[in-house]
Amino acid sequence: MNRFATIALLLIATVLTGCAGQGHSMLELHPYTALELRQKALEDLSRQGLSFDEYQLKRAQLQGQPVRDFDFDGQDELNAGRSNGNREAHQG
Repeated sequence: MNRFATIALLLIATVLTGCAGQGHSMLELHPYTALELRQKALEDLSRQGLSFDEYQLKRAQLQGQPVRDFDFDGQDELNAGRSNGNREAHQG
């Protein structure tokens, strides 16, 4: 019985050593491409909780696009009452 336990223990140790050696080779790092790096940066940017303007500015910079001004046009918001009144004035 002692001999059987020793052989079984050696067999298990050999199998586990082989599995550990194969797992390490799978974890080798590879150099990332520019596309992968940009995608990762965009994912990180979306998780930062920035305001809309800040997000659009940084996103345009990451994508190499010209930075556009995302400000409002200076007109006030219209409420439903004012917009209906303007429509009636134009129709009648």
